[in-house]
Amino acid sequence: MSKYKDLKQEAYEANMQLPELGLVLFTFGNASVVDRSRGVFAIKPSGVPYKKLKAEDIVILDYDANVIEGAMRPSSDTKTHAVLYKHWEKIGGIVHTHSTYGTAWAQAQKDIPIMGTTHADHLTVDIPCAPPMSDEMIKGNYEHETGFQILNEFKNRNLSYEEVEMVLLGNHAPFTWGKTVNKAVYNSAVLEECAKMAYLSLAINPDAPRLKDTLIKKHFERKHGPDSYYGQE
Repeated sequence: MSKYKDLKQEAYEANMQLPELGLVLFTFGNASVVDRSRGVFAIKPSGVPYKKLKAEDIVILDYDANVIEGAMRPSSDTKTHAVLYKHWEKIGGIVHTHSTYGTAWAQAQKDIPIMGTTHADHLTVDIPCAPPMSDEMIKGNYEHETGFQILNEFKNRNLSYEEVEMVLLGNHAPFTWGKTVNKAVYNSAVLEECAKMAYLSLAINPDAPRLKDTLIKKHFERKHGPDSYYGQE
């Protein structure tokens, strides 16, 4: 029996949430979960349809994307996950999808503007879109460099990965993360819903304004501030 059985099961369950939430079609996505105590992470194997995926198929790797356990080839995005785990030490899970509305904003190379209180319940800023990667990065170690494109965009914008747990990669698609893989899945669904709402709002009124600062502050702090009162104690 694998000593990583529980980790594989957790990654499997996270991956299976993606089609259930309508965030992936066919094999268009992956979720991973990290075990910091052992310095490894678990990720979906490449190109395996969700209906055929089994927990034992999940691949275990180290932070340099070396396979530790698993008979199948890991996700083609594995090196991106590895870079993020290696450099952002407080994340516990990562999700990558090609969800329709989030990907549309990424293809348009546009940040998702904060237009309503749903967005402000989770973030105080627009969902950032990193620019398309340079030709040099694309022609090099592509998936590895994808991780650095995300890291560099957060550094350039002076954003905290602990506060902003999602990003679009220009001409590509969304990536999300969280302290747990379930939070990463949740963030992926939130990103898609905010992307859809922003698109529809601008379709109805192309001049619709961004949410005003007082509403941003109110809605974020009532859920996350020191005097938050959303939910149960």
